[in-house]
Amino acid sequence: MGPEVGTRLSAQEIHTNVLEQAKEEMGRPAWDLFWSAVTAGLTIGWSFVGGAYAATLVAPEYRQAVFAAVYPLGFILVIIGRSQLFTENTLEPVIPVLAKPSAHTLGRMLRLWAIVLAGNLAGAALFGLLFAKTPVVGSEVRESMLSLSSGLLAGSFGAQFYHAIFAGWLIALTAWLVSATSQTGAQIFLIWLTTSPIAALNFRHSIAGAVEVFFVAAGGTATWASALGGFVAPAVLGNIVGGVIFVAMLNHGQVSAARG
Repeated sequence: MGPEVGTRLSAQEIHTNVLEQAKEEMGRPAWDLFWSAVTAGLTIGWSFVGGAYAATLVAPEYRQAVFAAVYPLGFILVIIGRSQLFTENTLEPVIPVLAKPSAHTLGRMLRLWAIVLAGNLAGAALFGLLFAKTPVVGSEVRESMLSLSSGLLAGSFGAQFYHAIFAGWLIALTAWLVSATSQTGAQIFLIWLTTSPIAALNFRHSIAGAVEVFFVAAGGTATWASALGGFVAPAVLGNIVGGVIFVAMLNHGQVSAARG
């Protein structure tokens, strides 16, 4: 469906697209959501592996930049494949809550969050265990994976939380922008444009990063407690703040008067 006026969708039309999609997802059976979320948690691991492989092809000073350039791979596979990613849901189910606040709508949003987060983390843990415990990749790629992921557990809870706000902002913005076009090529470009800065600037994405810290924990160079408490918990909270405040609330605010 094209825009009602001009050549681009209006903010109101994008808002409507997000709202209708969110209503559909919030009504899905719990097991459907869970397995879709597990799929996303597994699939997003290809950002880590693909980026780690690409980093082996260049000199050390270029490895972070190359990793960032390839990092969107898992996000593209997840979002174009329509799997459930927790950080996208800091925008989509929040919009119905803002549009018509009620205990029922809030409860449906929290249900969706809980199911999707659990499924994403289960998938991320499976991916991390698979690559840590089996010789699925060669030693050079494995060393690159360890090198790139080791820094994610550095920093205090507050620092992790703060850096996660910006990743949540970018991923929720991804979901908003993807809803502005039905062209797959444009969607892929927008996903790349909004997710590569996460790796380039060392922001903290709760699910993609969980794959990395679970890989480290499964390999024995960190504890599972530090992976969950030192990374996943602050990253989830920061992603929620970034997505809800900087994208969901602001983009809803710009059309709320027109909606009446």
